[in-house]
Amino acid sequence: AQCCTAAFIALFFTRFWLISALYAAWWLIDREKPSKGGRRIHVLRNCIIWRYMRDYFPITLVKTAELDPRQNYLVGFHPHGVLAAGAFLNFCTEASGFSILFPGITPHLMMLSLWFRIPFFRDYVMSGGLIPSDKESASYVLQKPEGGNLLAIIVGGAQEALDAHPGSFTLLLKNRKGFVRLAIQHGTPLVPAFSFGENDVFDQVKNPKGSWLRRIQHWLQQIMGISLPLFHARGIFQYSFGVIPYRRPICTVVGKPIPVQKKHRPSEEEVDQVHQKYLNELSMLFEKHKAKYNVPEDSHLEFV
Repeated sequence: AQCCTAAFIALFFTRFWLISALYAAWWLIDREKPSKGGRRIHVLRNCIIWRYMRDYFPITLVKTAELDPRQNYLVGFHPHGVLAAGAFLNFCTEASGFSILFPGITPHLMMLSLWFRIPFFRDYVMSGGLIPSDKESASYVLQKPEGGNLLAIIVGGAQEALDAHPGSFTLLLKNRKGFVRLAIQHGTPLVPAFSFGENDVFDQVKNPKGSWLRRIQHWLQQIMGISLPLFHARGIFQYSFGVIPYRRPICTVVGKPIPVQKKHRPSEEEVDQVHQKYLNELSMLFEKHKAKYNVPEDSHLEFV
């Protein structure tokens, strides 16, 4: 992202200044596109590099129930992990076979809005099906009358990345109810998805709540909108230290849809009821599949 910004500015001071000038004009004309479903490019979604990424960990996508292409769906993805590798590869590329598993469904993944303000980079992220994380963008996807759209939201967001320690199953979800309200307003079924192994591909410097490091990270997140976990893993030619993720499997299990009754202005009580049902279904999904992915029997989801 920084390279794209630097290139955009630097070109103005070279004989290729016209490239940045024309792009600036295009950017102005195209400024509403991210919030209107984006602009996916199937060639890039099918690029071979994503298959190499899939095989490196490896990353797999598991379907537990059919999704009717005549409906739209809102998927809650958990946990965020450090880099949300499972969310990106499964919903923004075809490496794990999304279109084969869910025929007739077009996936979209929400991403922090600030990334769509970066020249060139905005077009790259849109090519995979990423859209800004705001209500307008979400509503555009979910109100498609003929159905067939799937909107994936990493509910815990950047803040949850600060709890992404190997073996941790802490989800920032207890008071996150905006996605539930959105589903009710559009009458969109909710689908829980848990990505086993998402927290295991990086080690993170210990940052328990209340520690000076956690306070600084939280303060920086409030200012910049992104969290800054201090993570490390392996190097390119050695396994002791580096920023290359560990080769540990990530398996994203997509649960069954939870029917939601449409209501334009749901009460807090109605939102709470659906939210609790979602928590229950997510917990059941985790408990049912955890043994397959070497999760200890005494490990359970913790909602904070």
